[in-house]
Amino acid sequence: MVTLTESNFETEVGKGPMLVDFWATWCGPCKMIAPVLEELAPLYEGRMRIGKVDVDQNRTLAVKYGVMSIPTLILFKEGKSAERIVGYVPKKDLQSRLDRVL
Repeated sequence: MVTLTESNFETEVGKGPMLVDFWATWCGPCKMIAPVLEELAPLYEGRMRIGKVDVDQNRTLAVKYGVMSIPTLILFKEGKSAERIVGYVPKKDLQSRLDRVL
């Protein structure tokens, strides 16, 4: 997983499909979805990368992408938002939504 910040976000997201997890250390649902994302990373290797944005440390990115609740997962394709998932989603449902877009 790629740690995304305000300084590397545009470059990393522009490298191909990337699922970005907007999260915070104090967020319970964020802690629940983290292991799901870790399980998905090897399954999507070569098709999609996964990045994480700590919203407390990167508020400008959260505002820019309209993140009002966390976790918010945004799938970027060609540098643009292609899918947005807000809140905890079970692994099976998350895979289904990602597969539909990829």
